[in-house]
Amino acid sequence: MTGDNNTLDWLVEDLLKHGDAASTDGLTPDSALLHHAVALLEDFERFCASASQLRLRRYQRDAAEAVLHSVRHGLGQTIVVMFPRQSGKNELQAQLECYLLARLSQQDAEIVKVSPTWKPQSLNAMRRLQRVLEQNRLVNKGWVKESGYCYRVGRARVFFLSGAPEANIVGATASTLLEVDEAQDVQIAKFDRDILPMAASTNATRVFWGTAWTSHTLLARELRAAQAAEAQDGQRRVFVLTANQVSDEVPAYGAFVAEQVRKMGRSHPMVKTQYFSEEIDAEGGLFSAERLALMQGVHPPVLQPASGRLYAFLLDVAGEDETPIDPGAPSGGAGRDATALTIVEIDRHSADPFATAPRYRVCTRRQWTGVKHSRLYSVLLGLAEDWRPETVVVDATGVGAGLASFLDKALPGRVQPFIFSAASKSKLGWDFLALIDSGRWQEPAFSLHDGVPEAHLQPDYALQAVFFKQAQGCQYRVLEGPGKLLRWGVPDGSRDPSDGTLLHDDLLISAALCAVLDEQDWRSGEPAVIIPAPDPLQDIERHF
Repeated sequence: MTGDNNTLDWLVEDLLKHGDAASTDGLTPDSALLHHAVALLEDFERFCASASQLRLRRYQRDAAEAVLHSVRHGLGQTIVVMFPRQSGKNELQAQLECYLLARLSQQDAEIVKVSPTWKPQSLNAMRRLQRVLEQNRLVNKGWVKESGYCYRVGRARVFFLSGAPEANIVGATASTLLEVDEAQDVQIAKFDRDILPMAASTNATRVFWGTAWTSHTLLARELRAAQAAEAQDGQRRVFVLTANQVSDEVPAYGAFVAEQVRKMGRSHPMVKTQYFSEEIDAEGGLFSAERLALMQGVHPPVLQPASGRLYAFLLDVAGEDETPIDPGAPSGGAGRDATALTIVEIDRHSADPFATAPRYRVCTRRQWTGVKHSRLYSVLLGLAEDWRPETVVVDATGVGAGLASFLDKALPGRVQPFIFSAASKSKLGWDFLALIDSGRWQEPAFSLHDGVPEAHLQPDYALQAVFFKQAQGCQYRVLEGPGKLLRWGVPDGSRDPSDGTLLHDDLLISAALCAVLDEQDWRSGEPAVIIPAPDPLQDIERHF
């Protein structure tokens, strides 16, 4: 047997440590080494342990063996692997690809791996495989990169392609294996038209990797198909894992997920999907009865600031005209949104010893419809003089830009402008849900007498009622694609089912701006200084 000296040295060492002495009796040293190398190529777990120096976890091994069984026997099965975020899915893919390149190096084997985007996802997948090839002691001198998107060992190749809607990938062939990574973000039409035919000539095994999202995704469709096939013949095709199962083997992972649950709440869509493999609805009402109940606090409304407390203003800005309305009165059936102000107390002294972010207690609200911004500017400065807010978050989109600029000059260092776009509103929505689901957004509780509060509290009571109606009327839709964009709001023309008046979402948007406050570090009471730090889960994954 000939080869690189380093390769021969570790094969000798590995043979002495782990080889089967009986199976190599009577063989020459070269033949014994060759026999041992072939034995490694027959066993994926041994290949990883010896050549890659990687110990597979039980759940990784189970999924890999199902994929390899289908490939070895030409079964053409559809296999779905749904792992929580950062639990070793990507590492397992790279090790499988490395193994198949080595195992099938004497065959014209073609593997195609499709990711939702070329940059960064396909590029990241290539970097992972290249790292594994460079570190694997059996193939580190025998691999070649071709054409910028293909890796070859002998005659076996892996091609990396983008599954983006605009990608021109027709014509590639997956004779051995077709992989779709982050399959929840690949459009079904793109897969059916351009990707699935790649496996047709040989009925190649298809494996869909990803994390849970909505029931309308490609991953969800293939999951149900695989479950049905599994029920018919009893051959396992579905590997759905939760954070609890990962934590059984990796306690550090469990600690990390527990912190995410504390920060965002167990019912937050990102926690449910990324860590517990639970699908969410693609559209519907954003604020369920459970979520609305989580908002309700026990503190009374606060109409005047108290000494030693931290406050913030949350301002959603609407247009202006010449027909002012009492700022304490809800806009009710007005034909357009109002400018809405929510004043919150920033409570940094949580009863939860693990909490790293404050609670936000709603003190009072204001609402103006049709007020000139010059007049509104004066009113807001007067309120700011009374309440001395630490931060003023202002909708600086469109007509709000001028008002935000004037406020910034009058309140230097305290104004945080927020510009709405599809992406920023999506993030705001997800982050606001995290506040609610973790119990950190708290509405005041009103003491009622004969069903009504005291006279001086009635305007706030009425505005809170409108806020809850807006929340109940808020609809959402999760858009397709890797961005996971959340489109949310009260649909135009919506009406209050109780009295038929038009329903807007100004008070709801004002409240949601609270999520911007979470970008500051309130533990010190000073504006945040953001210090970049590595993701601890990446360090965990490197030790697979």
